[in-house]
Amino acid sequence: MSDAYKKAGVDIDAGDRLVKAIGPLAKSTMRPGVMGSIGGFGGLFDLKDAGFTDPILVSGTDGVGTKLKIAFDTGLHDTIGIDLVAMCANDVLAQGALPLFFLDYFATGKLDTGVAETVIAGIAEGCRQAGCALIGGETAEMPGMYGQGEYDLAGFCVGAAERDALLPLQAGPGGMKAGDVMIGLPSSGAHSNGYSLIRKIVAESGLGWQDAAPFAEGKTVGEALITPTKLYINALKPLLAARQVKGFAHITGGGLTDNVPRVLPETLTPRYDESALSLPPVFQWLQQQGNLSLADMRRTFNSGIGGVLIVDPAHAGDVITSLETAGEEPVVIGDLAGT
Repeated sequence: MSDAYKKAGVDIDAGDRLVKAIGPLAKSTMRPGVMGSIGGFGGLFDLKDAGFTDPILVSGTDGVGTKLKIAFDTGLHDTIGIDLVAMCANDVLAQGALPLFFLDYFATGKLDTGVAETVIAGIAEGCRQAGCALIGGETAEMPGMYGQGEYDLAGFCVGAAERDALLPLQAGPGGMKAGDVMIGLPSSGAHSNGYSLIRKIVAESGLGWQDAAPFAEGKTVGEALITPTKLYINALKPLLAARQVKGFAHITGGGLTDNVPRVLPETLTPRYDESALSLPPVFQWLQQQGNLSLADMRRTFNSGIGGVLIVDPAHAGDVITSLETAGEEPVVIGDLAGT
């Protein structure tokens, strides 16, 4: 190839090497419905082969936000791709859809194939956890757009649900009603929201990323705060199949305050049991160090609850048992009240 483009800062050969390295990673995520292989101009997926009868497609896109800055500062790039998949796949799940396939966008100023492959390996791991296939993506090398050693990530997830199984069930027979139970699913940490404030609090605390975390024994501050976002697909899959869920809120930016009402009809409001919403250690530390009110915590962070299920009280016991069998530690955090 001509050296002109390379001299301008774009190495096509490095990109080709990365594509070859990604091939086995993508192959490890394959599932029924995938057609062809990675490397074409578009990814193909056969819904009939995936087992759907009357499917509705549900799509979602997201990024990881300034949590990326911790990856840059610490050199810990192996789990940031899990965050990317989880933020998209959990959103699709909130509509009652199971993730089918995923595409990623990785952009950087100068391509470091080792870092890029590590990031994409994390994306592949997230896809395996979500049960979806990594069927394509884009790697963009753009000199002058990013600082040295920095990159940006975006993800795109497509899922599907049978037409009569879409969530939330807001009205009609089997729809939400006053007295329905809210079951919280614990988060693994801050997930991928509030990191601009987290980074500010850490900087003002005087701690560095390599210092021992006062809120996580045996981990550095960086290791603790880069803990990847939890995926809830496997825990909810049997419940969706059994039609035991009326709604699922993915608790992202806006926290419980903004996200739970998104799945409720205007006639209902969440009523929380405050005794069930104690803050995990990382959030206690952030609240204390940042001098934050509980209202600020509830609207900025997930505060320990990464997802909220709305279920009929008659099914609550079975739902909790199923979640525990899947390895979750569900907690009843309240119910719905009429407005």
